[in-house]
Amino acid sequence: MYTIFLVEDDDKIGELLTQSLVKYGFEAVRARRFDDLKQELTSVQPDLILLDIHLPHFDGYYWCRQFRTVTSAPIIFVSARAGEMDQVMAIENGGDDYVTKPIPLDLLLAKIKSLLRRTYGEYAIMTAPGAELDAGGLKLHISRGELEWRGKIAPLTRNECQLAESLIGQAGRIVSRERLLETLWDDVQFVDDNTLTVNVTRLRKKLEELGLEGVIQTIRGQGYKLELNGITTRP
Repeated sequence: MYTIFLVEDDDKIGELLTQSLVKYGFEAVRARRFDDLKQELTSVQPDLILLDIHLPHFDGYYWCRQFRTVTSAPIIFVSARAGEMDQVMAIENGGDDYVTKPIPLDLLLAKIKSLLRRTYGEYAIMTAPGAELDAGGLKLHISRGELEWRGKIAPLTRNECQLAESLIGQAGRIVSRERLLETLWDDVQFVDDNTLTVNVTRLRKKLEELGLEGVIQTIRGQGYKLELNGITTRP
């Protein structure tokens, strides 16, 4: 049974989601300590997180960043904010997906099941301890979810790690947007194409933290390519 941590301060919505999750065989744990959600998350150790944006004390973006320091579990934002920038910010701050309120339960459950399959189930990438990819000295430690370049380490979220695995494994070659979408989401009909762009941008930032700028090239109309030959690095 998968455990879902539900961070929603509206009791009516929280109760509706809890009942629906339990009905479909999940263990649902409602957040109670909105002043210390990170500690509560650590205690629950959930398999997936549903996170509202508008919360007491701090917003969902803040808590998503905090959660990412202690867990790589999938995070789905559930919010009444329907703007494109809100969805972009959710992904940039560490989220994996976004559903707007009023909540279409069938869609939400489809996204939950998809992320769980990708992360833990039949579509999960099985890697041996210590498994890694190497392209021109850029190393991806798959099981640890870390990028390494000249001794510097950058931790990755689940989506960032899967993107890095696809691009590093095909270094120097174009990887189509369609292939990358299918790598991250098994049901792409529910995915906004802009979501992939934001995830790639987030991976680029991690590479820049390591001193690698411009190594992920956008090939217009085709996809992306990781190119390490001839790049200029910075300390």
